[in-house]
Amino acid sequence: MSQRTLVILKPDAVARGLIGEIIGRIERKAGWTITAIELRTLDRDTLQTHYAEHVGRPFYAPLLDFMSAAPSVVLVVEGERVIEGLRTLAGPTDPIAAAPGSIRGDFGTIVRENLIHASDSEESAERELKIFFPGLV
Repeated sequence: MSQRTLVILKPDAVARGLIGEIIGRIERKAGWTITAIELRTLDRDTLQTHYAEHVGRPFYAPLLDFMSAAPSVVLVVEGERVIEGLRTLAGPTDPIAAAPGSIRGDFGTIVRENLIHASDSEESAERELKIFFPGLV
């Protein structure tokens, strides 16, 4: 079944010049297509909506600061099992636990600045796509 998901290449990925490498990995996956892409500095209102489930956690405020401080690349990716596949391609948040070959396993340095966001379920993808690409829904 074809799916659509949100991917964010976070400010650390952009600053480290990893946009092409990460997008190349997505594009090389057979059957996946990037259907929307934008470079933008995310505003706090958008980020507060996106990260609403984390309000009150100790990492919430630093996360908003990090994500709003510099440009990110926001993408819509479509394809078979793309939600599960992109989560696997990204790897676990902790770069030490992430397998070699995954984005975080190959390029990650710290947990908080972890290069990439990929929706974790169909429900999350639908909610997140409405936040970042309301004209596509």
